[in-house]
Amino acid sequence: MTTVRIPAGWPATDDQARAVQDELRGKVVLDETGPPPGTGHVTGVDVAYDDERDVVAAAAVVLDAATLDVVAEATAIGQVSFPYVPGLLAFREIPTVLAALDALPCDPGLVVCDGYGLAHPRRFGLASHLGVLTGLPTIGVAKNPFTFTYDDPGTPRGSASPLLAAAEAGTEEVGRALRTRTGVKPVFVSVGHRVTLDNACAHTLALTPAYRIPESTRHADALCRRALREAAG
Repeated sequence: MTTVRIPAGWPATDDQARAVQDELRGKVVLDETGPPPGTGHVTGVDVAYDDERDVVAAAAVVLDAATLDVVAEATAIGQVSFPYVPGLLAFREIPTVLAALDALPCDPGLVVCDGYGLAHPRRFGLASHLGVLTGLPTIGVAKNPFTFTYDDPGTPRGSASPLLAAAEAGTEEVGRALRTRTGVKPVFVSVGHRVTLDNACAHTLALTPAYRIPESTRHADALCRRALREAAG
């Protein structure tokens, strides 16, 4: 397990954090398809918090994209690096998540975040932020639609509908509500970096053969919670 300190020069105020988002947002790559589903590695990242001790634990779990078997995993523990501010949650997590990714013994491949990419009020959620900093292809698969609207997708698995944000010209598609289990509440998929939305949805379906949430996220969630318990002694 890696122990992480808050990086020197890390944003300390809302204005500083938004300035970083403004600077990095223009570096998001949207014209690459991304790796084909079922090939290479897929890595889930997730975090767990101990609010009383101001500690965050991050986990990165690499899966074989074809079999969904676990290939490698790593964890990191750090101090929470930013206050809780909606729209700026990535600044609480990024240093520790980066440390977990850096500790992996193999190429992460596509990174799947339990959160948002372009489906973000400033179009720069955790998946986009992480993608720009690492250069890796990233997507966000969230459990709720944040502040955006959508029509309920069809009942069968694989049905999808646009996740919409208000825009000057009407609405803008920032992601998709995707039904990963027939008759079960959808998840909300958005592009992070270097992946198209169609491919992000295809990856999400490939990662959900039995449950609503991607296997990558399920493994990372369990691992970061275990790391947090172990760190607490």
